Amino acid sequence: MFDNYFDKQFELRYFEMNKLGLATPTIILGLLEETAADHSYAIDHSLFDLVTKNIGWVLVSGVLQMDRYPNYKEKITIRTWLSSYSSIKGYRENIIYDENQNIIGKAKGLWVFFDIEKRRPIPIFNEIKEKWSYYNEESISGDIKKKISAVDFADHIKEFRVNRYDTDMNKHVNNIRYLQWVIESIPEDISEHYFLHKIDGRFIAEAQYGDTVLSLTRALETKNTFAHTIKIAGSNLVCATAKTLWKKY
Repeated sequence: MFDNYFDKQFELRYFEMNKLGLATPTIILGLLEETAADHSYAIDHSLFDLVTKNIGWVLVSGVLQMDRYPNYKEKITIRTWLSSYSSIKGYRENIIYDENQNIIGKAKGLWVFFDIEKRRPIPIFNEIKEKWSYYNEESISGDIKKKISAVDFADHIKEFRVNRYDTDMNKHVNNIRYLQWVIESIPEDISEHYFLHKIDGRFIAEAQYGDTVLSLTRALETKNTFAHTIKIAGSNLVCATAKTLWKKY
């Protein structure tokens, strides 16, 4: 096995469970985000230190695939590493293991180093690249830069108001909130009897505090597969697009 990875263990807690006693997709994204934050802290570039310089990491695209979700009190390990960099962005890979070292999930994200005040990318510090290093191996295959077209007509629509608690320290809507908005517009017979096996998403524009957003969902030809768009109500501004695949429990 390679050296340039970072492991973090979690024990799943009661409030992270759904009614079946399984972790929710948004909790898994939260744990992935916590692991990345800890990886930053481990090299003395805490996200809180970066924000004092008006700098942060912004997710522009990503994919999550879960074969199963962990149970209450189950211990999991998230292994993360960087597989490649450009001057302003890097690919973060993740593998989720159960207590017996079985792989139960994988994720990959394209993150951009970002000037929070100027709202534009900046070069990644050389020290971060050196300390994290990289290992040129993918956790999950697929081109997460490939465009996902916006939904032009929807089978299901939900409306949400962007509140203060929807935004993060980078002053934009947290990527986990977009996933929650997507799931809320999934038809109930799917959300009740199926689990989210895979989501592939693109983050295109920022929703702001006070905006009203629409979550548009359309069923695709492949069974239990859906296309999603998050857009600003009353405009053509698309904030995010995604595709999801659901499997029966």
